[in-house]
Order: sequence, then structure tokens, then C-alpha cells
Amino acid sequence: MNKTPAYKWYRVCGTREIPAKEGRRVQFGDHQIALFHLGNEFCAIDNACPHKQGPLADGILGEGSVFCPLHGWKIDLKTGCALSGGLGQVKAYPVRVVEGDVYVAFGEGRLCANA
Repeated sequence: MNKTPAYKWYRVCGTREIPAKEGRRVQFGDHQIALFHLGNEFCAIDNACPHKQGPLADGILGEGSVFCPLHGWKIDLKTGCALSGGLGQVKAYPVRVVEGDVYVAFGEGRLCANA
């Protein structure tokens, strides 16, 4: 039997605080994440690009990915894996929306296999 992990969820912002098709840096305790509003869902990854620590929240969104504003590395928003630019990863965090609020499970970041 496959068990679903029990996440501890933290409210990070309201859904209206991030316009559709944009990202924002969110600081929550020791965590700095890039939170993206894709229009129909939200995604959260660590904010520092694995290449030169560029601020991913300031990057350009593509189809399910973000391009680092410093050197153009393409990072998958679901897995945190670098899709172009080189090998690397950032943590990708579970996100859910409840009654207009965005919640992230910080302790449960996923790592990709290509790093």
C-alpha cells in the first residue's frame, strides 16, 4: 500500500499577491523560495540558481519552467532539475491553495536525479 506523506503546510501569501504568469521571492524563516503563479496553479522552488545563485524569482517563465535572469539556465518548476545550461538542481516544494491562500511544505523538497 502506497502511503501519501503527511506534509506540514505553511501559509506564505495570498493568491492575489502574485499576478498570473509571474514569480515572487518569498522569505519564510530560513527558507527563500521563488513562488510562481502559472495561471492555473502555483509552483515553488529554491530561489538560487544552481549555476551562479541567480534569483530565479526574477526569471522569465516558460512552459512549466523558469529561465535564470543571469545566464539563462532553464529550471523545471515541478522537479527543480536544470533542463538546459548544465547539470544541477534546486529543491521543488509541494504547494497547495486553500481558500485564497498559498501554502508550501518546506521540509519536503524533492531533488531531481540528474545532479
